[in-house]
Amino acid sequence: MVERRQLEYFIAIVEHGGFTAAAKALHVAQPSLSRSIGKLEHELGVTLFHRVGRHAVLSTAGEALADRARLVLRDLDALRAAAGAIGDGAAGRVDVAATSSSGLEPVTSVIAELARRHPGVTVSTSSAMSAAEVVAMVLQGRCEVGVCGSAERPSGQGLVTHHLRDEEFLLVVPPGALDVPGPSVSPEVLRGMRFVVTKPATAVRALFDRLAATVGDMTIAAEAGDRGVVLPMVLKGIGAGLMPDGWSDLAVRAGADVYRFDPPERLPQWLVHRGGPVTAATRAFIDTTLGTAQAGQDSMAARSESLRSTQNSLPSGSARTAQPDPSGFR
Repeated sequence: MVERRQLEYFIAIVEHGGFTAAAKALHVAQPSLSRSIGKLEHELGVTLFHRVGRHAVLSTAGEALADRARLVLRDLDALRAAAGAIGDGAAGRVDVAATSSSGLEPVTSVIAELARRHPGVTVSTSSAMSAAEVVAMVLQGRCEVGVCGSAERPSGQGLVTHHLRDEEFLLVVPPGALDVPGPSVSPEVLRGMRFVVTKPATAVRALFDRLAATVGDMTIAAEAGDRGVVLPMVLKGIGAGLMPDGWSDLAVRAGADVYRFDPPERLPQWLVHRGGPVTAATRAFIDTTLGTAQAGQDSMAARSESLRSTQNSLPSGSARTAQPDPSGFR
């Protein structure tokens, strides 16, 4: 009979890249680890690893079974948590995959709310470059839940998807870089500007590429692999930035000028998880995320109404065009 410990050892070797590193991480003797894997291979009737010198290379069968093993471990955790949660509040750990903007919002707000409502729940986040990577991490069992932005509804066998909101992309510039009469700008304002952009395959980079193809004369001043440095580079005057609205408050507090686009540039944001039983901690995260999304939609509606009132108060002849910036930012 296959034991849970055998599956945990198998996945540890896969994720740590070999028997030696896995044994150290698991705090077990390597001979014991090797015997456990040998027994697992015998019970399954397949070779999971090819031994090449001191290295272990995952076999074709091992590659096929790795994701299955992760899912089995997740389901066992869900079963154990469900039994332990009877009569008790949610507790335990939930692994969440998120793209950069989603990791900031709504995940940060969800974690804060969980800390208040379910202090026994610990959230571990893993970053992903794209929505496709988030979906893969969830379907493979690397994470229980994922949050991402995608123009298309994420899909996959056994995947459950919830639409959270439409996040809005904003133009962020150094203070005083643009001279416009309101909180919104048209895409034409971007012509002739320099930008700090993220690497390809991100939603923000896709937006930049699309706008550059449409507007024209948009120059890349710097390409950041770490999206956390985009705002500091903008504040240094290297270029403008395109950022999801989750960054808005941070950007304003840091001293940057933030503008909405007219018409708005939006991207649907999604919560994804596998169907079937989930741990109490995972259920708490899902329910809190959906509740936070609803509250956020109500708040966004109120904010949009406020912005419309501000725009309507501008003189009727005001033009939304940027004046040349003497600092050389453009």
